[in-house]
Amino acid sequence: MPSKLSLTSDLILGLFDAAEAVARAIALKRKKARLLASRGRVGRTLRPGVNTPLWNELVKQTLPLLGKRGSKARLARFLGLPRQRLHDCLKAKHATPDAERTLLLLCWVSARQQGRDLIV
Repeated sequence: MPSKLSLTSDLILGLFDAAEAVARAIALKRKKARLLASRGRVGRTLRPGVNTPLWNELVKQTLPLLGKRGSKARLARFLGLPRQRLHDCLKAKHATPDAERTLLLLCWVSARQQGRDLIV
């Protein structure tokens, strides 16, 4: 009898050790997942919306300056973007241009508000 009991206890202890190892691995995986989730959108591209108030203001300042026929096409040419991409950025609000083009847009808006026209 004692040998059977010893075999059973070894089996139970082995199963317990395996279960403990799996539980630790799951806890570690959950901890890593929580850490990644807590970082949020760090390092990711911002999409236009309530989290981009400066971009929203730039768009608000830009749109009235695009009323003249062909002005959107000239602006797109100046920024080096297709007209459709400019539409996505300014009207549809699905995208934002990269930093260099955003700065170019800021310069363009500033010049237009002063009554100057930047040469394309």
